[in-house]
Amino acid sequence: MKTIIEPFRIKMVEPIKLTTRSEREELIRAAHFNPFLLRAEDVIIDLLTDSGTSAMSSEAWAAMMRGDESYAGARSWYRFRDTVQDIFGFEQVIPTHQGRAAEHILFGMLVKPDSIVPNNTHFDTTRANIEFVGGKPVDLPCRESDDIDSDEPFKGNMDIAALEQLVEEKGPERIPVIMVTVTNNSAGGQPVSMANIREVSRIARSAGIPFYIDACRFAENAFFIKRNEPGYENTPTVDIAREMFSYADGCTMSAKKDAFANIGGFLCSNDAELAQQERNILILSEGFPTYGGMAGRDLEAIAVGLREVLDEHYLDYRLLSTRYVVERLVGAGIPVVTPAGGHAVYLDARRFLPHIAPLEYPGQSLSVELYIEAGIRSVEIGTVMFGFDPRSGEEKPAHLDLVRLAIPRRVYTQSHMDYVLEAISLVWQRRRDVRGMKIVKAPKFLRHFTAEFEQI
Repeated sequence: MKTIIEPFRIKMVEPIKLTTRSEREELIRAAHFNPFLLRAEDVIIDLLTDSGTSAMSSEAWAAMMRGDESYAGARSWYRFRDTVQDIFGFEQVIPTHQGRAAEHILFGMLVKPDSIVPNNTHFDTTRANIEFVGGKPVDLPCRESDDIDSDEPFKGNMDIAALEQLVEEKGPERIPVIMVTVTNNSAGGQPVSMANIREVSRIARSAGIPFYIDACRFAENAFFIKRNEPGYENTPTVDIAREMFSYADGCTMSAKKDAFANIGGFLCSNDAELAQQERNILILSEGFPTYGGMAGRDLEAIAVGLREVLDEHYLDYRLLSTRYVVERLVGAGIPVVTPAGGHAVYLDARRFLPHIAPLEYPGQSLSVELYIEAGIRSVEIGTVMFGFDPRSGEEKPAHLDLVRLAIPRRVYTQSHMDYVLEAISLVWQRRRDVRGMKIVKAPKFLRHFTAEFEQI
């Protein structure tokens, strides 16, 4: 069949508040032209993030009712731990309330002032947590990622030659950890190949540097490998995931992504001594090591979600529904990152709004216009998010200025996506009238969350 259908039935609905254009103009102005500062009830289609916004299944809700809220050694902890160990393969499992907490603990242990941490592309909290302890995050995306129109299947890869050169020039003593993010969120949600993960692992181990995977969207990445990497077409997705992690020394995970959970995460490794030190920090900041800032019901929901996300019927639907949106944008001549990633659609704001200079934030401008046009909330991934260096205070254009439309899992239907397509097309038709932005107030770290803007 050619028709894409959701491989689930909807048992409960939540009403959407519909607003008028004039109302939205006032609402976004009151929010200082920052979609993060809008009230969620004033958003019609919320594509700000796929983090913690998924719909849980009947099985996950049932599991939550079994949640053991004992402070230490709860049954829910053991179900959670056993599931993580089975899929990810690491001996040491440390629960945290979300992925950024895992990053904070890991980098607080490993990263020193003037440390260098390479990644295919750091996302916002990863970068900020490294910078917060005085380290320098270095992005090493593969060269194929520069051509956002190409159909290269693994544009999320790390540049292996650049990594080897960095290790040789800076020395392993300055590089406490090498990271790879799957899928590569900041580079358009593009997947990383198994061959690339294997090569990063080879370089890391030959230099004696720990190799960690940011595993937020591990199942989507594994299914891309199954689809597009020779030799894996008949391999179950769960076994592909297990092989991915077998090359790493540990991982960080936001369970708010590929575990369907509304909250939660974990930090894994095979280093018992390091894990004990991390648990000491965990107790200070998150909670006892068998709950780590989560309720027992959250541990139960994640244990179910990690199994459900590896269902290949779901993954096939997930990737096809995202591709549906991207292909129609390409057909309309609207600039968008191709091929389609798994969790989001990425508009190329610089080509969408070529009359707006990068330091006038075309991505922010486009995000604001999508809200005004149709009540769609999205997020800028560009110069607002990545253009400011908190160590030097310098601002320069980011590598790309994108607008991410992150699609919550099992929340919106095909007709919702058609509404999004129509809205993008309407903004495209009046794109020459869109104005740039300037920042009037912003914090030093992660400024995109709370920055205030004015239109130029």
